[in-house]
Amino acid sequence: MKVLMKGNEALSEAAIRAGATLYFGYPITPQNEIGEYMSRRLPMVPGGAYIQAETEVASINMVYGAVCTGRRALTSSSSPGISLMMEGISYLAGAELPAVIVSIMRGGPGLGNINPEQADYFQATKGGGHGSYRMIALAPASVQEMTDLTVLAFDLADKYRNPVMVLADGNLGQMMEPVELQDSYPSTHDHSGWALTGPKGRKGHTVTSIYLDADEMEEYVHKLYRKYDEIERQETRFEEFQTEDAEVVIVAYGIVSRVVRSAVESLRQDGIKAGMVRPITLWPYPKAPLQRLARQAKFFLACEMSMGQMVEDVMLSVNGVRPVYFYGRSGGNVPTPAEVVAAVKQRM
Repeated sequence: MKVLMKGNEALSEAAIRAGATLYFGYPITPQNEIGEYMSRRLPMVPGGAYIQAETEVASINMVYGAVCTGRRALTSSSSPGISLMMEGISYLAGAELPAVIVSIMRGGPGLGNINPEQADYFQATKGGGHGSYRMIALAPASVQEMTDLTVLAFDLADKYRNPVMVLADGNLGQMMEPVELQDSYPSTHDHSGWALTGPKGRKGHTVTSIYLDADEMEEYVHKLYRKYDEIERQETRFEEFQTEDAEVVIVAYGIVSRVVRSAVESLRQDGIKAGMVRPITLWPYPKAPLQRLARQAKFFLACEMSMGQMVEDVMLSVNGVRPVYFYGRSGGNVPTPAEVVAAVKQRM
């Protein structure tokens, strides 16, 4: 049965039904509903606990400690708060720990404002933390996907023992839509081989990211990158819309993809063969469909709520075979279908 829920609250309920019993966070708009929801719900969950930390730095390190025990744990924040978490995310990746981080993007840089933006793409996909690591980044485009991709985030985090970020903008966090949730999302992942649950009756486990010997550290980094290669092969996700004969390919993710869908329909009514590719995983990025469509398209247009960040991945994917243009708005302004149509016609 579908129920009407706000994006932040639907995501929170999905996390609980996926087995997350621990939440650590610090308030910041536009994601406050997540912490508020968790503070009401988790005390009713067996073994559940909600802790409002003193800072985002404390939140991410509480997650580190919790997931070491094999428990599913969640933290969430928004742009400047995620900046503060970056050291901890690097530690999670370095120690191969399965954490889920939710980022509900707001305007920036700096303190910015509480309006929605997509200007934290680099932060999520290029690594704001230190060292050679990768983090899976999932980009929902509806309230239903806020739930579905949160469940997926926990599964991918456990499957690969790697941090996963659910990256949405303030619109998706605040908007209400019908959503369908299962009663539960059972996990079959076994943590007994590495989790720190006490060594009684067995050899102790070690969770660490420190390797002082150069060769040992290098081999460990290579091991991580063999895992990242496997993630790229197995977990890249995207959606195509009317690309079969597209001569103009617009690339957009999240809430902007819904605007672009309307723009594509308008362009088609005007006789322009337009289509859209929507990355669902921002890392790993869906390069293959863009490389395939470069054989038929005249040009690509990356459309974002930023001054241009994902456009760099579109350029790398197309690799100079076709022109790649950019159209974006910032400050909390959302591109309109008419603006996207005009941006395409300007380049015809």
